[in-house]
Amino acid sequence: MVPFSVLDLVRVREGSDIRTAIEQSREIAQTAERLNYKRFWIAEHHGMAGIASAATSIVISYIAAGTQTIRMGAGGIMLPNHAPLLIAEQFGTLAHLYPGRIDLGLGRAPGSDQRTSRILRVDPMAAENFPNDVLELQAFLGPKIAGHFEATPGSGTEVPLWILGSSLFGASLAAEFGLPYAFASHFAPDSLEAALVQYRENFKPSKQQRLPYAMAGINIIAADTEEEAEFLSSTQTLSIVNLFRGERGLSQPPIENVNAQITAMEQVRIQQFFKYRFIGTLKTLQKDVSAFIARTKVDELMVVSDVFDLEKRNRSFEIIAELRDSLK
Repeated sequence: MVPFSVLDLVRVREGSDIRTAIEQSREIAQTAERLNYKRFWIAEHHGMAGIASAATSIVISYIAAGTQTIRMGAGGIMLPNHAPLLIAEQFGTLAHLYPGRIDLGLGRAPGSDQRTSRILRVDPMAAENFPNDVLELQAFLGPKIAGHFEATPGSGTEVPLWILGSSLFGASLAAEFGLPYAFASHFAPDSLEAALVQYRENFKPSKQQRLPYAMAGINIIAADTEEEAEFLSSTQTLSIVNLFRGERGLSQPPIENVNAQITAMEQVRIQQFFKYRFIGTLKTLQKDVSAFIARTKVDELMVVSDVFDLEKRNRSFEIIAELRDSLK
């Protein structure tokens, strides 16, 4: 059975607030744990009013404290924004607090726009140093070596690293370093299959990972009827349309006939963006998701289910768990 995991965007909903968003994220993690999802990841984003995960390691710690067994992690930390030592200390601390449960996914994108990057004091050339920064971070988390600088906490924790990406660069780097690879096909689908081929054909075994291990992100909106699933999906559609328009507001409740609010050009962009979005009932999803797994041969799926209402979001993850179990 292909494991399913959860990527939660810690969305701030219209009519709600940041604290509620983080508390609801923990409730979703508890649901995911009960339903035997493998991991629960959140991602680093800055300057976005509708996403509350900027202080990523703090939010991970809060959610992990409310769960017992599910793996927690970042999907991911945007390493160019940080000194590798700082991330080693943060995730080393998490590894001591929640032993055997912490993952660290690494991306080289800024996780923000250019203005926010300047405010973060990010060097415009920082992304060029990403491969060396990954190795430096890995060394800080690795075994203690006499005479070398020691990350405290961090040293000796050997927190598992993942390379995240949406292009062939990340696939090549993950293969070269012998690390698991997560492709962001939930928002950048175009290069998925080429990246998976690149990764698998060039993978070099490492201490952490003997064989290639590839994860793909997909969007699933599940409900008990097709009509309800389509209705609930309008929240996610509106979020992305607003992003296209440069409007980074709060997550909005679902609406009927969402296409009436979208231009023809935006509808084309939405179709491209959501190439791997699956909407519907268990029966509908079985066909679509099983076809995706068969075509890509991924080792794990990272699922985004961006539903406005907490109860409906929980129900979506329940149906997705039924879907996973039906694909054995």
